Amino acid sequence: MPGDVAVSAGVNAVSKAVDMVDLGGNIPDFSLWGMFSQADWIVQLVMLVLLGASLWCWAIIFDKSKRIRQITAQADKFDTEFWSGNSLEELYERVRKNPDHPMASLFVAAMREWQRSVSSRGASQLSTGLQDRIYRVMRVTVSREMERLENYLSFLATVGSTAPFVGLFGTVWGIMNSFQNIAMSHNSSLAVVAPGIAEALFATAMGLVAAVPAVVAYNKISNDLGRYANRLEGFADEFGTILSRQLDEEQP
Repeated sequence: MPGDVAVSAGVNAVSKAVDMVDLGGNIPDFSLWGMFSQADWIVQLVMLVLLGASLWCWAIIFDKSKRIRQITAQADKFDTEFWSGNSLEELYERVRKNPDHPMASLFVAAMREWQRSVSSRGASQLSTGLQDRIYRVMRVTVSREMERLENYLSFLATVGSTAPFVGLFGTVWGIMNSFQNIAMSHNSSLAVVAPGIAEALFATAMGLVAAVPAVVAYNKISNDLGRYANRLEGFADEFGTILSRQLDEEQP
C-alpha cells in the first residue's frame, strides 16, 4: 500500500536521525584517513608503529634485493676473470685496493696471506701451515661478508612475527571502545558500534600489511643469501686447491 510504504520510509528516516543524534550529529568517515583520525589515541599509536615498521621493511627489501642482484653480477664477472687463465698476481694487483664485493674480498684476503708468506720466507721455504692459514682467512672473510649482507634481516623476521599481534592489540582496543559506546549511549545499533569496529579492523589490516611482505621477503632474501654463501664457500675451496697445488710445486 502507498500509505504503508510512506510510513515505513518515515520510520527509517526517524531511525537514521536517531542514530545520527546518538553519534553526536556527525556521520562517521570510513575513509582510511577518517578511520585513523577518529580512532582512539592508543589505536592511532598502533597504526603509526605498524606504518613505520612497514615502510622500514620495504626500504630493507628494496636495498637487499638491489644488493643481491649487484653482487651476483659482480661475482659472475669476477668468475670469468678468475678462470680466464690470466695471472692471478695481475688480478690481485688490480682488485686489492678496492675489493667492492664479497668474492673479490675473499680472493684479496687469501692472496694477501700468500703474498706475505712469500715475501717473508721466500717461495722455496713456504711452510705447509700456510694452507691452513689461508683456509682460516677465507672462512673468516666469508663469515664477515655474509654478516654484512644479512644485516637488518632480523628486523624483517621480527616484524613478520610480531606485527599481526600488534594489530590484534589495536583490534581489541577498538572493540573495547565500541562496547563502551554501547554502554554510554544505551544503544546497540550498528551506527553506534560501527566506527570502533572499523578502527579495529583497520588496525588488523595494517598488521597484516606489515607482516606478510616482511615474511615473504625474509624467506626469499634468506634463500638468495644462502645460495650466495654456498657460492663463496665453493670458490674458497677451489681457490684453496689452486694455492695448495702451487704450494706443493714450490716445495723442494
